This record gives sequence, structure tokens and C-alpha cells, in this order.
Amino acid sequence: MIYVTRPFLPDLDELIPMLEEIWANRILTNQGPFHQKFQEALCQFLEAEHVSLMCNGTVALNAAIAAAEIAGEVITTPYSFVATTHSIAMAGLTPVFVDVREGDFTVDPSRIEAAITPRTSAILAVHVYGNPCDVDAIQAIADRHKLTVIYDAAHAFGVRYRGQSLLTYGDFSTLSFHATKAFNTFEGGAVVSATDAGQKLVNNYRNFGFVDEVTIPAIGGNTKMSEFNAALGLLQLNHFEEVRRQRAEVDRRYRLLLAGIEGIDMLPIPPEVEPNYTYFPILVRPEFRMSRDELYEYLKANGFHARRYFYPLLSSLPMYRDLLSSGHNNLPLATKVAEQILCLPMYHDLAEADQARLAEVIRGDPSSSALPLGIAG
Repeated sequence: MIYVTRPFLPDLDELIPMLEEIWANRILTNQGPFHQKFQEALCQFLEAEHVSLMCNGTVALNAAIAAAEIAGEVITTPYSFVATTHSIAMAGLTPVFVDVREGDFTVDPSRIEAAITPRTSAILAVHVYGNPCDVDAIQAIADRHKLTVIYDAAHAFGVRYRGQSLLTYGDFSTLSFHATKAFNTFEGGAVVSATDAGQKLVNNYRNFGFVDEVTIPAIGGNTKMSEFNAALGLLQLNHFEEVRRQRAEVDRRYRLLLAGIEGIDMLPIPPEVEPNYTYFPILVRPEFRMSRDELYEYLKANGFHARRYFYPLLSSLPMYRDLLSSGHNNLPLATKVAEQILCLPMYHDLAEADQARLAEVIRGDPSSSALPLGIAG
């Protein structure tokens, strides 16, 4: 059985000299030389002037929200990983859910405007599966109502939109470098800030709120990236474009293999987007011969580990279900998508023969019912 993750790993021959250097200089954390090199390399690669490394993607969200200095309500999406909404609640803010839009399942700008109240201070939107939000419409709404825009870009490393980095939009964007992502540092993350002032607040947050040795004007945490993770990031960055190319080929094969199956829909890639191919989601529509959950269990029974990602809907969780914005009538499309979504195995070295057999199982060919496959989560 192949398990749910299969991250790209650099050769040990590349990593060992870096480890020897870390051991020799005895700087293990606190923004050492590898931290500085990696941060500078990311600024160049992501076309972003203000990048702050973090120990994971969740604390990147926490840092961005703290740096935004907001209060009251934050308009967000119920269709995301739980860290998105938890970060709002952990900051003492109230999440306000609005529905997603057809086609890419990012937050619907027309629903954002209708949800704004005098207590609204920010919009926290998600680039779902790396698909860009309607950044122009969201920014226009934010400008009219003087709101902060934060993008959860955990899926969007390296994604380019209309010829420029997707991370150049909004006041803050947050990244995850978890092992399941197309780009990883085993564990890690980053915040991209639009301004120097914003980055200073993010950087203070990641070091307990310290400005200098004796000045601590705000609450913060210990969210710094270690030297080991930064060294891994430098290595991974050298290989990212080749990994992206390999993932693109896996994506292309899926689209050929699954084309024409009644009740199975694939998300299109807009022509103005250069994706990173981290996920391959399908929608299991009512016209398919079984429900999404039945297909999920059928695949699992035959050794295939797909993922219902994102499910359950965040608005249905116990800590959020009583919010006024959590009602199904307010979130009809997000509710439907959460009940139909299934992410298939997607990693750089997924073999063509394995993909073909998986497609045959989905099509209902019983001769392909014993192949184990995994999925990148």
C-alpha cells in the first residue's frame, strides 16, 4: 500500500554538506545564515520584496492576522482547510462565511459585499487548489470599505496569474511548506507582506513580539523557521521547476484518462494561470454510477487512498455551526461542492501505468481492482 503523501526529496548528497555547515557553525535557529539565504531566494523567486519565514503555515496565518491589527468580523470562506478559520477564531475575531463561486470554488466577491457590516475589518480569502481568487474584485471591495485583504495561499506557491506572482496581491499572503505540498521544507511556511511596515509587524510576531532585546510592544510567539528547514528549502527551490513540469505531465494524463466519464468533472485551468499542480480534484456528480462517498469507499477498499478535500465544510464544525452565516441556505454551492469533491493521487513521480489503472477503476473495470495508490494531501 502506498500512503497518502509522496513528497519530492533532494538527494542526500546535496543535503549532507549543508548539515555539516550547520553543525560546524552551531547556529540552529534564530534567523541564521541558511534562513537568510532561503528568505532572499524566495523573495527573488516569488517576486516579493517582503517574505518572512515561519515554522509552519498555520502560524503564518496567525502572524498575518496579528500584523493586520484588525478587530471584529472577518469575511471568509467555509471551503478551506480548518486552519483558515481557526486562525480567525484564535485571534478573538468572528468568522463570517460567504459562499464560493462556480468553477474554481474560491470565495464569491458578490457575496462578500453583501456580508459587510460596521464590524467588518478584513477579508480572508483562499486560493483554492492554487486557483486564484478574483483578486481585482476583492481589492475593489476592500478599497471601498477600507478593509484589509489576507490571502491564504497555502496551495499557491509558484502560481503566476496574468504573468505575475499571485503572491503580489493583497496586504498579506500566507504559504505552507508542509510535506504534502508541491514545494516543501518538511514543515514550514511564510508570510508575504505588501509593505515594509507590515513585514516588521510579522517579524516581531514570530519572535515573541520583540523589537529589540528590551522592547516588547505586542504579543507574539516563537514561530521562526529552523536552519535545517531553511536548508531543505534552498535545495527544494533548485528542483521546483522540474517538479512542476513532472506534475504538469501527471495532470495532463489525468485529463486524457478521465475525459468523457459521465458524472466526473475536472476543474479547468484558466489560460491566464500558470499553476503548480499540487492537487487534482474531481467532482463526483449525481450522474455518476455512485455517490462521492461510495466512490471514496470503493477506491479505499481496493487500495486507493483519495481524499475528500475539503470536507466537512468548516461552517458545519461544532465551534462554527451556530454562527448566523453558517446556514446551508447561505452556502448552497459550497455545501454541494463539499459533498462532491474528491482529490486523486497527485505527485511528481506517479507512474503512467498507475494512473491508467486508477482511471479504469473509476470507469468500473473490475480487472483493475487490486492496485494500491496514494494521494498527496
